[in-house]
Amino acid sequence: MNSLFLHNLAEQVALLQSLQALDTAVNQAAALATQALHSGGKLLFCGNGGSAADSQHLAAELTGRFIKDRKPLAALALSTDTSALTCIANDYSFDEVFARQVLGLGRAGDVLVGISTSGNSRNVIRAVEEAKALGMSVIGLLGRDGGALRELCDVPIVVPSPATARIQEAHILIGHTLCGLIEQQLGLV
Repeated sequence: MNSLFLHNLAEQVALLQSLQALDTAVNQAAALATQALHSGGKLLFCGNGGSAADSQHLAAELTGRFIKDRKPLAALALSTDTSALTCIANDYSFDEVFARQVLGLGRAGDVLVGISTSGNSRNVIRAVEEAKALGMSVIGLLGRDGGALRELCDVPIVVPSPATARIQEAHILIGHTLCGLIEQQLGLV
């Protein structure tokens, strides 16, 4: 019997080797995020399901600590306020759950990090559209071919895999790298 773990490991190793092509995009995203934070802006994260969990994880790495103790950085996940999510979904639609929060919380100079393994999550697309209209920059942590979000993002980081689990695993590696780069570029480590 074949080991599922060894199969998944082989898939992930092959994918990780292909991610070298994303080095420039990851560095561009870190520079964009660092500039926003340095200028007094904030990072807003959004995504659904596992990507919502990744949003919360990465925002917490920035407001808490990542490499070592340092001042907290302004970052929040738009998936954490259940009252806002359910109110907006009920009164408007689920497509608007992140867009309405971007309109209320975002401002020019902030950065939205939209996470979508398909690149086609309608509520993330709507959030990106509103962020762009406000003058915010947008980083996309995407998968597959980047979907509709690829063209909407200032810096699309596309993990080229059809497997959602492998994409999410790569997103956390990339997200942790962004956190480390942000800390380095702000001189906090």
